[in-house]
Amino acid sequence: MNSDDVQEFRDLVRRIAHQVGQSASHKTLDDDLRRIGLPASTSGPSKADRTESSLLALPDEQLAEVARKMLAEYEWLGSDGRRLQDLVWLGEHHPHIPKRTRREIARALGDQELREHYARFRALLGSLFEVGGGVLWGGVDHSVGAQIDRHFHRNPDWSVEEVFDAVGAIDSSSDRRFGLLVEGVVSGATIPDEATQRRLAASINAPMVRAGLELREVDSLDGYPAFEVASVRAHSGRAKNLIFASSTKPDLRLNDAIDNDVEILSNPDDVLVYDRPITTSGIRWRDLQTWFQETRRLATEQEAKTQLYRRLRQSLPASSPPQRLLFHLYHDIHGTRVQELPALLPEVWLYWDPQTVKARGAAALLNLRMDFLLLVPGGGRVVLEVDGRTHYAREKEAGPGQKLWIADPPAYARTMAGSRRLTLAGYEVHRFGADELRDNRGARAMLTAFFSELFLRHRVKVGQN
Repeated sequence: MNSDDVQEFRDLVRRIAHQVGQSASHKTLDDDLRRIGLPASTSGPSKADRTESSLLALPDEQLAEVARKMLAEYEWLGSDGRRLQDLVWLGEHHPHIPKRTRREIARALGDQELREHYARFRALLGSLFEVGGGVLWGGVDHSVGAQIDRHFHRNPDWSVEEVFDAVGAIDSSSDRRFGLLVEGVVSGATIPDEATQRRLAASINAPMVRAGLELREVDSLDGYPAFEVASVRAHSGRAKNLIFASSTKPDLRLNDAIDNDVEILSNPDDVLVYDRPITTSGIRWRDLQTWFQETRRLATEQEAKTQLYRRLRQSLPASSPPQRLLFHLYHDIHGTRVQELPALLPEVWLYWDPQTVKARGAAALLNLRMDFLLLVPGGGRVVLEVDGRTHYAREKEAGPGQKLWIADPPAYARTMAGSRRLTLAGYEVHRFGADELRDNRGARAMLTAFFSELFLRHRVKVGQN
């Protein structure tokens, strides 16, 4: 986000904060400010002065979090709220939907289905775009909403494409806003008929797939299928359980096999289970930190940040300095920017088997855990593996008290077989040789370039420290 965007961000937060301040009493003002993430006021005889003192204490890096809380807390923000949404989304990661694809989607949508459910379609448009309203010029309403009512509903001579043009969806809306429009069009809230939902989704997917995207069914909401815009490279399912940061095999039990409800029977401190909804937006470090702070009931963000980093680092095997260096450098390279970047999750359990290697056989229990996992925007799952010598060689006696490492083709074949299975399951796998991660300086240069290219590939925006 450039300096102009930051200034506009702050101006919008200021205007909305003052609206909040005006509706509060002197007694409740600080509570209302804290509710939207602002610090308590420090001085001033008036509510406006006190609100301004709170805003002056707000650092730029916390603007987005305050904006999210404002948007979640209040529904009356109007045009300021929509622009604030766009600035928040600018700092997030959403699939890019080219203008040509947007127009092809509009043309692919059937007018009749949306006219049959016009009131719901109109409500969707009003929730996402400025459609206006009111009596103007000789008692005639000339707002965009009035034109849509007239030309699409009462005297239908507009197509869906013309409606999308009228609200600015094709040429001027953000990727996230257009994505919400597409997802909303095929939602049960707009089209309360499953067969019609699926037919529209199939029509939309033809142009989307050509752009490397798809409208993917990810859930069920109020009995109707729910769809999300995702990259075709993304994993085909939605993550339900994330079990990670465990240096030993945890003791698990399915409390409810139907609902996939997992209970940790071993010491809860031995493993972390992220139990919040995981969407195609992935998991940022900020999301993980907020979860950790709330579930551990920690007083401050700094305390949560420090304890979470320490807890994740402790899960890394002491026998693998290269793996520990990768984790350290990921955070050191990106500094404060890591808050908005995908969380680097260590020691993630891919699958869990209650039996032992002896019972199942070594080949059956390959790749139980991933060294690192990044859940990136668009539903992508990126696996980072650090391969030491045991992945391709074995020790052999070379004389009394001496050992020699020799090539082990079967071990290498098992490593590659596991990697192929992950790739075919929809994971993007990147393997690092341990020798690449032995020297801090060389590893830093290599990883800086790698993550830069990786984030560019997945359209992850990397801010400035």
